[in-house]
Amino acid sequence: MTTAALNGIEICYECFGDPDGEPLLLIHGLGAQYTDWDPAFTALFVDQGFWVIEFDNRDVGQSTWFDERGTPDFGAILAGDQGQATYLIADLASDAAALVSHVGLSAVNVLGVSMGGMIAQQFAIDYPSMTKTLTSIMSTPDPTEVGQPTTEAVMALMQPAESQRQAAIDQSIATAKIIGSTGFDFDEDAARARAAIHFDRGHHPDGAARQTAAIFCSPDRRPGLAQVSVPALVIHGDIDPLVTLPGGEATAAALRDADLWIVPGMGHDLPRAIWPELVDRVKELTSR
Repeated sequence: MTTAALNGIEICYECFGDPDGEPLLLIHGLGAQYTDWDPAFTALFVDQGFWVIEFDNRDVGQSTWFDERGTPDFGAILAGDQGQATYLIADLASDAAALVSHVGLSAVNVLGVSMGGMIAQQFAIDYPSMTKTLTSIMSTPDPTEVGQPTTEAVMALMQPAESQRQAAIDQSIATAKIIGSTGFDFDEDAARARAAIHFDRGHHPDGAARQTAAIFCSPDRRPGLAQVSVPALVIHGDIDPLVTLPGGEATAAALRDADLWIVPGMGHDLPRAIWPELVDRVKELTSR
């Protein structure tokens, strides 16, 4: 991994595969670091000839944190105070675009999950010439209007973050079992291993809070998505409790050229069993 000075901050990133391969930018979700991508998932893309770029979004992992800005007042946000956001989804998309240029690319296939899907959508809106294809997974164009979470999912995410290593790992697993894919086997050992790496690299709940503010203070992306002309793939689980299925359906409906793959039994995660088909679908998308 390495760090680049972009947009006045530091972004930590790593590339995998052959630099002459088809470029694929992977964008992770709320509070997630790029090490939260399972290495075996990344390897499947590399085996299909992709050059994969992964990175820590601002305010997580080993990219720049914004702790001097404090934590947002979510009561004020719900009352309409958009000034509570330290940055917006558009700023996160700008970081991604700056990274693409930094690694010497003029255009890239962009894939994002959850908040990463929101960033990927904004990337396609704001940087059309840099976008070859768009894949948006378990995401929504506007979480305040469509794809809202279930009460159980909200309660799981509202639990105070644990500060001790083992407790934080246990909390991560407990949350994963609530919002994850009950229709598929859960690989707890692998999830615990990634959660341990996550904690050791940079356990940072305040950053996740500021990212949450960015999510809820950013405008509806549907008008912008209507202007996106590149081929797109939207993937969503039919039992996702955190970003419910209407979020994925609205994303696909807003785009001009989108395929929607609804995965039975999938919640708010990427079950190992769907990885081969997911990679094949992204490969087919890039061939268009």
